[in-house]
Amino acid sequence: MILQIENISKTFETGSHRVQALDDITLAVEAGECLAIVGESGSGKSTLANIVLGLYPPGRGRLVFDGAELPDQRSLALRRAIQLVQQNPLSALNPRRSVGASLRLALDVHDIGPRAGRGARVRDLLAAVGLDPALEARAPAALSGGQRQRVAIARALACESRLIVLDEPTSALDVLVQAQVLRLLHRLRQEHGLTYLFITHDLAVVRNIATRVAVFQRGRMVELADTEALFSAPAHPYTRALISAVPVITEEEKAMRDRLGGKP
Repeated sequence: MILQIENISKTFETGSHRVQALDDITLAVEAGECLAIVGESGSGKSTLANIVLGLYPPGRGRLVFDGAELPDQRSLALRRAIQLVQQNPLSALNPRRSVGASLRLALDVHDIGPRAGRGARVRDLLAAVGLDPALEARAPAALSGGQRQRVAIARALACESRLIVLDEPTSALDVLVQAQVLRLLHRLRQEHGLTYLFITHDLAVVRNIATRVAVFQRGRMVELADTEALFSAPAHPYTRALISAVPVITEEEKAMRDRLGGKP
């Protein structure tokens, strides 16, 4: 068990307006798995991600990471251990830094490896995510969206993190590039023993990456299941509605959607 989320609740207040973003969420993340958090906008999935990253304090409950309770104020070591890959890689990368400089900065900040070998490590990281190491001199704006997202993934790899929070990492990409990035993430998880917390609204993406799925609705977790079980026999009406909206690819999927009450 790498992360335990215990009875987490979070309320936001603006003047007289009060929103219960999370309501008593308890969830365990196993080391080496890809746990997807799915739900529509406003379901609380991104709020949970921000609490795990230490960007928001929980209103109630606690987080336990690698056997120790996570404080609201994170040390540099904890920030290295839990990394984020954002939805929009262009805004996540400093436009004034080259790709290589952004990756080198992660190594320098966390003092990873001998200084003399960090240039070679940058090139190795680019190669590991399927990019030409010669791209290290390019600015982020000179890369495609898929290339930029690979750089963002390489930066998380550079930190040798234990847990990577992926917040809608493919939603800004076209379908072909999305599939390529998902294959890359799957390969890296297998090769490096990574653990993913994958935040998305897209069950079509979940089907291709997750080992387990937690379904959120209005701040509550309404279902948790292995991916195969969730798609073949969803228990909650909200989950069935989400699956019914997934684009049909095969006859088997069409039959499943029809069985769940979706229209062909």
